[in-house]
Amino acid sequence: MARAGRRSVRWLALLLLAAVLILGLATGIFWDDLMKTALDPKTPFQTYKPPAAPDYARKDAWWLLPSGPAQPTAADPKADVFFIAPTVFDGGREWNAPIGDARGERVFRQVMAPNYAGPFLEVGRVFAPQYRQASLYSQLTLQEDARAARAFAYGDIDRAFRFYLARFNHGRPIVIVAVEQGGVLAERLLAEAAADPAVKSRLAAVYLIETWAPADDTPIPPCRTRLEAGCLAAWKSMREGQAQRARILLDRALVWGPTGELINLDDRPALCFNPLLGGTTEAAAPARLNLGAANATGLEWGARPGFLARQVSARCQDGVLFVSDPKSKSLTRQGSWTERHLAPGFNLFYADLEADAKGRVATWVAGRQLGQSTPTVN
Repeated sequence: MARAGRRSVRWLALLLLAAVLILGLATGIFWDDLMKTALDPKTPFQTYKPPAAPDYARKDAWWLLPSGPAQPTAADPKADVFFIAPTVFDGGREWNAPIGDARGERVFRQVMAPNYAGPFLEVGRVFAPQYRQASLYSQLTLQEDARAARAFAYGDIDRAFRFYLARFNHGRPIVIVAVEQGGVLAERLLAEAAADPAVKSRLAAVYLIETWAPADDTPIPPCRTRLEAGCLAAWKSMREGQAQRARILLDRALVWGPTGELINLDDRPALCFNPLLGGTTEAAAPARLNLGAANATGLEWGARPGFLARQVSARCQDGVLFVSDPKSKSLTRQGSWTERHLAPGFNLFYADLEADAKGRVATWVAGRQLGQSTPTVN
């Protein structure tokens, strides 16, 4: 009897272990779906009441604002940088983030600003408006409510840019920098800005980082060499060996349609700028050209990170920037499920973008001194 009892206990333990393993496997398989369900606001956007709009006349409506923004000095860099942040808002019950969200503020200050606005700190005065960002969930689905939330966020960016032009710019060269969801919004902002000749003439460069952008109809010319100003650099990167996943993401990519709605990129070609080569070319760039990647997460604003040179190679193919695995473990995604779906806490092309932007601003300034309306050097 004792032996039978022990056998029964062992069988029960094995059954429990098997149940735990099956449950763990099922959870792993369906974890993405579970997380998406948890982040779904479950409210139609048409009946959703968005948070209060930011007032860009107030300093607290800007994540980053230079001291004396309306009065640039000779000590300031020659350009202005208008920075549109990627998503830092998880969501949940809200389609769009409230201004002043504490967690979003922390993620922006600790991760996004040092890694993505930091490379442009020596290029120009940095202006980064807060805006009612569409939640992370809106980037994980193609449903109409999610598209409406992303289109709604554009209204704040448009108002912020107009306020910046009227109060702060004073005819200075402008570098627009935007990341992921911010890049999608910047794509529309660029189209409207380029329609105004006075604003278009001030655009020294536009960087849409980790952003799908159509290559067949750009408001300003794509950046083809380092010796150009007034041009567009846009790219979406994938690791080498992920060509199949890249095709899936291309099929799901959203861009702006002719009447201001988000539509699928479909069969249109995507723009691919290679930061290691400074142009839209399909030539392969070896890792020795990588001036410096950086993990700047946690650094105070204005602190310069240590560069890790020669970390990655990069090549454009079929509208996708394929990048090799970095050599340093500090340049790999970490953190929770939501953190791994936000823009990564490192920048593989930190020093490359800094040098690229400095060169384009210098070209713009030289062209303006020569009286060129759209400065470029051949």
